[in-house]
Amino acid sequence: MRVGKNTRTPASVGEGPVTVEIGGVTGPATFARLPDALAALWQSLRPLPLGAVQYDAYEYFLNRPDSSERVAEFLKRDGELQLTFAMGGVTHVVRVRPAATGAG
Repeated sequence: MRVGKNTRTPASVGEGPVTVEIGGVTGPATFARLPDALAALWQSLRPLPLGAVQYDAYEYFLNRPDSSERVAEFLKRDGELQLTFAMGGVTHVVRVRPAATGAG
């Protein structure tokens, strides 16, 4: 796991391809645009048996008019966004990060 700021994150993060995944639930998927990635995550998370607080938190990050800007700020600052939830006694990590460019 990478800790700290990702210095390779471009200033235009959120405008290019983004990879998302729900650990233990879905594999990684890459989307051309951040809003599309967040919408797909929201559609995958909504039917899960989340508690009320978890549901509200995910809605805040994924399904509000300013969600893309909010998540883009996390990506610029931290290199990725990680959120967790518990289901069936297992902790799952939701990740949003810029897609690999194939270089490196």
